[in-house]
Amino acid sequence: MTQIQTGLVLSADAAATSPIIIAEQVYKSFGSNQVLAGINFEVAAGEVAVVIGPSGSGKSTFLRCLNALETIDSGRIRVSGSDVGYDYRDDKFYEWSSKDYAKFRLGIGMVFQRFNLFNNMNALENVACGPIKVKGMPKKEAKERAQALLEMVGLGTHGHKFPNQLSGGQQQRVAIARSLAMDPSVMLFDEPTSGLDPELVDEVLEVMKTLALGGMTMVVVTHEIGFAREVGDSLTFVDGGVVVEKGDPRTVIANPQSPRTQQFLSKVL
Repeated sequence: MTQIQTGLVLSADAAATSPIIIAEQVYKSFGSNQVLAGINFEVAAGEVAVVIGPSGSGKSTFLRCLNALETIDSGRIRVSGSDVGYDYRDDKFYEWSSKDYAKFRLGIGMVFQRFNLFNNMNALENVACGPIKVKGMPKKEAKERAQALLEMVGLGTHGHKFPNQLSGGQQQRVAIARSLAMDPSVMLFDEPTSGLDPELVDEVLEVMKTLALGGMTMVVVTHEIGFAREVGDSLTFVDGGVVVEKGDPRTVIANPQSPRTQQFLSKVL
């Protein structure tokens, strides 16, 4: 396949006028199970877009489509001006190669429910690994940056510890630092606190709030309605693979317009 440019940097004028993420009529099925049924979604640069919905509604699948971990059946996804999955020029479509997909994913950080840390590496090595192996950063520089990121997430004195020596909340904060080490333009969070004990949730949410205050573009799939109300710039309710309602988080939470949104929020608030 033809190699294409998939850089995630927009000019100042383009960034001011274009959403950084655009999804139009996105469909995705697994066999006979249609998971996404025409998702439309936009995120502006610097926006914290929160996505909520019941289990099985397609939230996580949609997030994986944004990061090209899943390919879509039809529709269109654009991230920072690049069509995800193909290049269009000279009136022809050119499908991305595996290298194109890998290059694209470098610009998007993703934090999963499971921490996915390397158990044979300590926290510092987990964070420094990507820049060293993928970006070719000198080890000394990568470890200095990793230490700074661990300090940012409140784990500056834990770099020597291995994952099994850290709590779930600490492991998730290492996972966030590891994603940030790749200098992403966008951060995707797939229910990052759902696997944590209740008393550990706040320490992860505080790191996410810090990122939001710093202007990081974030799409957050979560059941943490308080986080959506406090930090979110937009709130999207997804059910049955479609966007049911979207708006200002405080307005949607206080006065949802869709009966389905009302029903869902009545059970989680």
